Amino acid sequence: MKKNKISKNWVNKQRRDTYVRQSKVDGYRARSAYKLIEIDKKFKIFRGGISVIDIGAAPGSWSQYACKVVKSGKIISIDLKEMEDIKNTIQIKGDFTQKDIQNQIKSHLNKKSDVVMSDMAVNTTGIKNIDSIQTGELCKEAMIFSKYIISEKGFFISKIFMGSTFNEIVALGKKIFKEVKVFKPKSSRKDSKESFIICRNIR
Repeated sequence: MKKNKISKNWVNKQRRDTYVRQSKVDGYRARSAYKLIEIDKKFKIFRGGISVIDIGAAPGSWSQYACKVVKSGKIISIDLKEMEDIKNTIQIKGDFTQKDIQNQIKSHLNKKSDVVMSDMAVNTTGIKNIDSIQTGELCKEAMIFSKYIISEKGFFISKIFMGSTFNEIVALGKKIFKEVKVFKPKSSRKDSKESFIICRNIR
């Protein structure tokens, strides 16, 4: 009964959500596209001709936005799940933490990537502290991987949660990058503890 009530509340919340409705109008697969749009507007990340790696890309809204703004560039989208095709992207199904998938990503790059971005989170357990820690570990893995594939003035963007791993992630970012900012877009739900870390200029 409780599960049905939670599901019903989620459906009602989705129906009332301005960004959910707008995503249907604009053709984005998820409302999360608007978080990236806000991040880009504030930090001026994307431009024509650059290469972008989208880790944990499914359902694909971040890759969709990148495709719109990165004219004649290269978008590589990676996820454990199957994704519907997105025009002009290279899609890789697999776990980005595995060496063979990392090598596959590198094989598609003829130079270092200009942007590595990640909106991924673990499948939730319902225990917020555990979910926050596990998502934090994924963020750190993505950040460490980006160290070896990102251009000198490239950007790293990732979802992070306020919690026990927050300070660790920011400290790691400062160790790898010269500039580190934390930003919560207006399109992020008010009751969500998510923010985004934006790092630039590799050390």
